[in-house]
Amino acid sequence: MPYLINYLTKVQFGEGAITELSNELETLGITRPLFVTDKGLVATGLINEVIAAAHLDGRAHLFDDTPSNPTEAAVEQALAFSSAHQCDGIVAVGGGSSIDLAKAVALMARHPAPLRQYAAIEGGAAKITADVLPLIAIPTTAGTGSEVGRASLITMKDSRKLGFLSPHLIPSVAICDPNLTLGLPPFLTAATGMDAIAHCVETFLSPKTNPPAEAIALDGLTRASAHLVEAVEYGDRLNARSEMMMAALEGAMAFQKGLGAVHSLSHALGGLMELKLHHGTLNAVLMPTVLRFNQPSCEEKFERLKQAMGLAPEEDLAAAFEALNARLGMPKGLEAMGVEKHHFNDIAQWALEDHSTATNPRTPSKEDFQRMLEDAF
Repeated sequence: MPYLINYLTKVQFGEGAITELSNELETLGITRPLFVTDKGLVATGLINEVIAAAHLDGRAHLFDDTPSNPTEAAVEQALAFSSAHQCDGIVAVGGGSSIDLAKAVALMARHPAPLRQYAAIEGGAAKITADVLPLIAIPTTAGTGSEVGRASLITMKDSRKLGFLSPHLIPSVAICDPNLTLGLPPFLTAATGMDAIAHCVETFLSPKTNPPAEAIALDGLTRASAHLVEAVEYGDRLNARSEMMMAALEGAMAFQKGLGAVHSLSHALGGLMELKLHHGTLNAVLMPTVLRFNQPSCEEKFERLKQAMGLAPEEDLAAAFEALNARLGMPKGLEAMGVEKHHFNDIAQWALEDHSTATNPRTPSKEDFQRMLEDAF
């Protein structure tokens, strides 16, 4: 049976939670929802199951052109589609890309252009008001946690991947049904799972004081460490899928505390639109390198992370993540993902300016970021 959670926002969680969609639309007063998804989910037919659960009398307004990394151009396209159909709310269905795109559309539907003025590094968070379209987020992956997160990551037309951060961008409702993740292929299960783990690890290491968030992060890491390999190797096991969906949810519940250099680098690399780099895969590849950089500043916290992962005190945390990456079939380095060294100067600068850098436990310089890129290459 699904159960109700109220933390940051309203969460319907559990097997069969999708049946609550119709009630949640009614509660929010949404009568003409815009469904935001991608063509992959349309091809699987999963979007039809979600639309059916909405119990709409008329034809659903479906935007399925979400790119693998949501872009400013896609936001403009979806916004025009929404306006043309006079949509009064949004249902985002998919991974973090669809949910992040939907957040930006919800923002821009009632805020003046341009989008860039609301970016965190442009000082735009204060410009984001509560006047946004109501949004229901339905994740079909267990990774980003965007369904309860305050951030939307959008690649701008100049290839900068910028974060738009505000409590007003947290979806009105999240519907987390692990049944919707049963068809996720092994590699995407692994990559999105590593994204969830990265959120738990980085938010725990963030120097900000927030003990409840740290407790949630450790619980999420414990769940993911125990069940990720099982979910990858036996994708039809609903318990493993449910545990990973909870780990992803907890990672995002906790990262209100801030992330770190893993995300600074993955955000910057994600702006290389020609490569279409997967965010969770980048986090997995970058994690060991960033952990080695951070270790001198957080030895005590490393011990607690090892306990949560079931590692012995003498084990090396970064090496443990390298072994996990190998077991999951992650790329061996950035070079294997198509990244070239001539990208490093720009990527290091963009990472330095990223909003996640401020909450890394050890302050990195541009040269430090360049060394991390070299090490992860």
